[in-house]
Amino acid sequence: MDIEVVKPGLLTTIQDLGRPGYYHLGIPTSGAMDRHALRAANLLVGNDEGDAALEAVFTGPELTFTDHRIIAVTGAELPPKVDGESRPTWAAFEVEPGQTLSFGFLKRGARAYIAISGGLEVPPLLGSRSTYVHGQFGGMDGRPLKGGDRLPVGARKRQPGSRSPVSDELRRTMPADMVLRVLPGLYNHRLTPAAEQHFYDDTWAVAPDADRVGYRFRGGSPLEFKAREQPFGAGADPSNIVDACYPYGSIQVPAGTEPIVLHRDAVSGGGYFTLGTVIAADMDLIGQLQPHQKIRFAPVDMPTALAARRQEADRLDRLRQGYG
Repeated sequence: MDIEVVKPGLLTTIQDLGRPGYYHLGIPTSGAMDRHALRAANLLVGNDEGDAALEAVFTGPELTFTDHRIIAVTGAELPPKVDGESRPTWAAFEVEPGQTLSFGFLKRGARAYIAISGGLEVPPLLGSRSTYVHGQFGGMDGRPLKGGDRLPVGARKRQPGSRSPVSDELRRTMPADMVLRVLPGLYNHRLTPAAEQHFYDDTWAVAPDADRVGYRFRGGSPLEFKAREQPFGAGADPSNIVDACYPYGSIQVPAGTEPIVLHRDAVSGGGYFTLGTVIAADMDLIGQLQPHQKIRFAPVDMPTALAARRQEADRLDRLRQGYG
């Protein structure tokens, strides 16, 4: 069975948990920007938590169904409607043959995840159905959805574990005072102590051109670098280094002016210095930031980063126990 895309929305792609194992070859992980939300949506409809679903940015698609399915919408607060009648987010609901799923106006967040019982069964590539638009592969021919597409859906695997909505505690909602925790390194020694302190003291705003490759931030003080003779192979700007690898979540600052947190579709290396890495526990939050939203960065140590990761793993385990 398949689903007809009547309207694609602003930017809707097929994503799962990504294709790890190829980053060293320059192929990014891709996959959902908010992995917790994707997992929750899949668990709500009785899928495996890594099944392929839709990631909709700012606006939702309009989809017509040919058979009975269970749907869940998580992540951003993008209100779903079935034939014009409102349905809840973060809860499972049913769609019958011939009915149309559409969406109201975005209330909060940036990316919604639309899971469909059975999962989307486009052909996998390198172990994943995720769309990598810049590489033009995965998903629907490596591109966002367009009107007239037919989305193949698999057979339903099992009944959902629970029909009750996911509690606020398990949703990972956005805090009013948004702080992204950073493990300093690998090249923060290139900054003057005052510049590094300013970076963490300043308030930054999400730039309009933030995307799946990297979230750019503006509004803080330009960074000052320690004087040195640029090594052979590095560019002339003080922010340049001899090419190096970029960990997922790296913060690069070209010309020392606008930090960019590298995300799911990021390149794997380059010639800009990185002053630190956003911890894994906070990467999902970045995918829900809207343009112009204010944030701050905060330095943390490795024990704090590991404790935050354990906390998120515990949240996921509780979600699995209630809905898996």
